[in-house]
Amino acid sequence: MGNPRGVKRDFDQLERRRLKAANLFDRGLSQAEVARRLNVHRQSVSRWYQSWQEQGLKALRKAGRAGRRPRLQARQLEQLRQGLQTGPEALGYGTSLWTTWRVADLIERQTGQRFHPGHVWRILRGLGWSCQRPTGRAIQRDEPAIRRWKRQRWPVLKKTRSGNTAR
Repeated sequence: MGNPRGVKRDFDQLERRRLKAANLFDRGLSQAEVARRLNVHRQSVSRWYQSWQEQGLKALRKAGRAGRRPRLQARQLEQLRQGLQTGPEALGYGTSLWTTWRVADLIERQTGQRFHPGHVWRILRGLGWSCQRPTGRAIQRDEPAIRRWKRQRWPVLKKTRSGNTAR
């Protein structure tokens, strides 16, 4: 039933297939032959044929956009993309880390639209952004001292297995 999870349907291609079926109906082909040629189930062809008989080609055209219209227009999304690239410091935040709360604040400042931070990730994903975790390393980090500690001190502290352990 339907498409596997995550597989998007190509509505333009589906419409082209239905219109091709109507063309074949016009040429006098049977429903079974149309189903074979288009490699679809006969039940689908029967439904298309009935719609075509009752309402013509307009019945086989795609229905248009499904669901609610997006609250952000294309130009607003582009404006958001540019705002994200300038960084959170431009909004007065102390670090260069974007959080969903900060992005929600940016969206509200730029567009006046209020989004819950829990839903902002969908907008970010639509813009091609993904979740990134900062490395979390301190600026003052002393790499040579860390290497020295790992080579000299860590082996002394590390527990070792006793030799008489039964397996």
